Amino acid sequence: MDLFLQQTLAGISNGAIYAALALALVMIFNTTGHINFAQGEMALLGTYVAWTLLAIGLPYWAVFPITMVAAFVFGVAVDRLVIRRFRNAPHLALVVVFVGLLLAFNASAGWIWGYTIKEFPSPVGGMSTGSALIGAHDLFVILVSFALLGVLFVFFRFTLLGLAMRAAARNPASARLIGIRVDRMLALGWGLAGILGTVAGLLIAPVTYLEPGMMMSVLLYAFAAAMLGGLNSPAGAVAGGLIFGVLENLAGTYVIGNDLKLSFALAVVVTVLVIRPNGLFGRPGVKRV
Repeated sequence: MDLFLQQTLAGISNGAIYAALALALVMIFNTTGHINFAQGEMALLGTYVAWTLLAIGLPYWAVFPITMVAAFVFGVAVDRLVIRRFRNAPHLALVVVFVGLLLAFNASAGWIWGYTIKEFPSPVGGMSTGSALIGAHDLFVILVSFALLGVLFVFFRFTLLGLAMRAAARNPASARLIGIRVDRMLALGWGLAGILGTVAGLLIAPVTYLEPGMMMSVLLYAFAAAMLGGLNSPAGAVAGGLIFGVLENLAGTYVIGNDLKLSFALAVVVTVLVIRPNGLFGRPGVKRV
């Protein structure tokens, strides 16, 4: 029973990371209609920036907000300098752009910081929760992720700027008619997605260590979580991340072993596409003809 509780809590911790990155994927999907394959590599670059600041001696809680600001600016820059130029391009062209950004960002990380594995410190390293069921870092991940997701929920639900961003993503033409500056709202969405991805990178790096391929598997897990919850449902992405994190951990412990976790993620994606393409909480797309 103790093992089951340990793995469930560890799965919630992993799921909170997947939920943050899945929410970033859903935010970009709702504005472009495509999966941002470079989302993990954007998070990777932000994590390397944080590691650099820590390496020169800045404290973690000073590095964290600096990195968040840098991630936001970087996300906005990607939209303004690259994505905006292809907003009316054919769908295949945008897919190629996302894949190109993935390769460019990954190569840049390796070129600047090298391909050696680096240790990334946890701000709660060496601390104890007083319980054998959950470690200090896992508890830290859960608290930080849920706090961030709670802030975003309040922002999008109860603030004028958040409502304007939702309107711009849902129906750009109607949003323009009521005076919303759609391009600016979409750029802000990219900035927030950059923050979400970078938080996921900072939280997973102390567990997996820091190297250029670190976010590849995490992005796949987040994609599976987004598919499970529904690509057009932000709340579904969060729920899907938590559900997938627990299922993945329990399956790895009791059924398939840790070596087949990536296969489990692919199996989840295929199963959802076959049985419920819109995800557990997604809504079917409706188009006027």
